[in-house]
Amino acid sequence: MSDNDTEEERSFRERYAHELRKTKQKDTRSTKDELVEERVRVNQQQMKTPGRRGEKIKQEEIDKEIVRRDKIKDK
Repeated sequence: MSDNDTEEERSFRERYAHELRKTKQKDTRSTKDELVEERVRVNQQQMKTPGRRGEKIKQEEIDKEIVRRDKIKDK
């Protein structure tokens, strides 16, 4: 979480991170990776509307979720 987030941004960040934790990741039985699909959607939206804070926050939270899942997988 960024120190200079407003209360609204902090709330958005928390809700979005919670939603990301629910997404499924590609495993041996599935070819679908919802986290990667979400990153693609956010990237496309970011190209349409560059500089929007919401997309930047989403990118940061997707990165954090990927790192969190990698740490869990390595244990």
